Amino acid sequence: MRTWQVERRQRTRHLIELGGLVVKAGIVDLTSDDRAIIYGALLWMADKLKSEHGEQARALWTVKGRQAFEND
Repeated sequence: MRTWQVERRQRTRHLIELGGLVVKAGIVDLTSDDRAIIYGALLWMADKLKSEHGEQARALWTVKGRQAFEND
């Protein structure tokens, strides 16, 4: 298999896994699969991470995410 094919498959897998997290969190159902809402929420999250409170948000969300994975 060529290098570009391996890289493409790795990228595809990564994107599928990220999409799976959106579904796993219930975001798709809660927004009725409204892509504008989902994208807006992700943009809000990115803004929050870039802000002066970014480290606090990162720490809080990390704890919540780890707890959710453990409870799964």
